[in-house]
Amino acid sequence: MDAATGKPISGAIVTLGAKDTRTGANGGFRILGDGPLVQARAYGYDRTHVTADAHNAKSLRLTLHAITPHAVYLSFWGVSSSAVREPVLNLAKSSPVNAIVIDVKGDMGYVSFKTASPLASEIGAEKMTTIPDIHALIDRLHSQGFYTIGRIVTFKDNMLCRAHPEWAVKQNGHAFKDREGLAWCDPFNQQVRDYNVGLGIEAAKAGFDEIEFDYVRFPDTKGVEFSRESTEESRPKAIDGFLREAQQKLLPYNVFLAADVFGYICWNQNDTGIGQRIGDVAEVLDYISPMLYPSGFSFGIPNYRNPVQHPYEIVRLSLDRAAERTKIDPKRFRPWLQAFADYAFDKRQFGPKELQAQIKAAEDFGSDGWLLWNPRNVYSAEAIRSFRRSETVAAAHSVVKAGAGQE
Repeated sequence: MDAATGKPISGAIVTLGAKDTRTGANGGFRILGDGPLVQARAYGYDRTHVTADAHNAKSLRLTLHAITPHAVYLSFWGVSSSAVREPVLNLAKSSPVNAIVIDVKGDMGYVSFKTASPLASEIGAEKMTTIPDIHALIDRLHSQGFYTIGRIVTFKDNMLCRAHPEWAVKQNGHAFKDREGLAWCDPFNQQVRDYNVGLGIEAAKAGFDEIEFDYVRFPDTKGVEFSRESTEESRPKAIDGFLREAQQKLLPYNVFLAADVFGYICWNQNDTGIGQRIGDVAEVLDYISPMLYPSGFSFGIPNYRNPVQHPYEIVRLSLDRAAERTKIDPKRFRPWLQAFADYAFDKRQFGPKELQAQIKAAEDFGSDGWLLWNPRNVYSAEAIRSFRRSETVAAAHSVVKAGAGQE
């Protein structure tokens, strides 16, 4: 039931141990499984649980509170510095920010807190932890009303590849290095997959509300080699398979499952050469987070060749296209928006005007909130703060529906 209205919630996910079911139109459910806790979550809501026993098993009531996450990113290094962390958390006092994305495993492959993963300890991924007490941090964030998202950089993992070069993507017989000089692990490799799913479980145990896999893809580079043949069929199968493994293993923890995906997969019919197809991931994930940074749309989109001049259209049309192709509720999308300076076109700063255009596009579409990315963790409450509706009417955009296909 909705905690505020008392109305039934249909389609809520109910779990008991390793079993799950969905509620019907009247919010009712029947589930057979083992364990003392009946847990529930739903799109657009938070999570909850109740204790079940022989006395109340037939008359359980679970109430969920509606929430629309407006998140900012707090990096692996930023979370350890009070000078960076506290201004980010203080955004909740003067802006719509009510959610935080925190690195569980960052871009270098380091893990931010001590875990029970033997492999993380073995390869040195925990030798520079930046969160001394993850439970205390999550408890603090929850007490302050934050929705917490744990980001796991998945197949881009320099630490794991250094320790196990046999698991790395190869190029000319050696470990492949990307433009940042970092190695990537083979998405086909089961040990690599198990390691990342295991970190997802550690994050769930720590209390994160949502587990978000990033770089859950093949590198966008030609001429690299994997343990299996890389094809239009095998790549999406590998990515889809990994996400399904994560979904199954995370089921007992009642956490939401999300992944960051390329913005262009909203448009492209193929897997963009990286194993991501919008229809495939929509079948597995609770939330899809396309990275809709205008600077990342190097070819623009149909009718909009200079994306940094049209941040509203980039976000809105991409989300419209993704929803049209997947036939899922807009609430299943939570896009990443650009809160950093342009690097690909005219180097413009993304200030209040550009940021508000993107936020308005996401809200007009009806997504389940939004995520702001700034690798420096510097955000302006003024830029984030929503304008009053009356102030945005004059700036309303006329959205041109465009044809599908890669340009």
